[in-house]
Amino acid sequence: MSNLPLASAADEPLRPRRKGEVTAERILDAAEELFAERGYEGTTLRDVADRVGIRNPSLYNHFDGKKSLYGAVLDRGIRPVTDLLSEFVDKGEDRGQLVARVMEVLSQRPNLPRLVMYETLSGGQRLTPMLRSWIGPVFARGNEMVEAPEGGWDPELAPHFMLAIYHVLVGYFATAPFYKELNGENLLEPEALERQSRALVELTTQLFSDRTRSSD
Repeated sequence: MSNLPLASAADEPLRPRRKGEVTAERILDAAEELFAERGYEGTTLRDVADRVGIRNPSLYNHFDGKKSLYGAVLDRGIRPVTDLLSEFVDKGEDRGQLVARVMEVLSQRPNLPRLVMYETLSGGQRLTPMLRSWIGPVFARGNEMVEAPEGGWDPELAPHFMLAIYHVLVGYFATAPFYKELNGENLLEPEALERQSRALVELTTQLFSDRTRSSD
């Protein structure tokens, strides 16, 4: 895994979490799993309640409904990624280390890439407007990262490079269950995640090594 933690213990003092916060986190975990397995349309609040082990009405103590719960799942998982991309664009951090940090964030929520891939492959009406509103900024910030002048790439190619990076990151987690069935290797184990992170750093470093390209 990357040795670049998102936050240190000194950044935010630890405090005991209230019972309601713990329950809300369990609900989010269960919902994230179910949305990844069945998509938004295929998941009911009763499914979530059953997986958490609480009564269905108890969910409404924490979330207004399925749309609210789905939004909270996306916020928890995708906001850290958009924050990292924004930080890169604003400060011009190293691309390789940025990708390693994104990999670290996604490794903490391995069901989220599967959720995004599920809805993406479903397409059409099932690609919910809420998901579009979250993924859109990720691509916008990612394109800014690719278009940065020191990369030396044709701006017209920027979206294609961004798509390639996106699929490498999301696809790794989305295919992990299938890959395990195929050859028995768990891609979500720390050692495998660390190797993938190193591979992505190397790939990104090579792709965006300081270079200039003539317009000829």
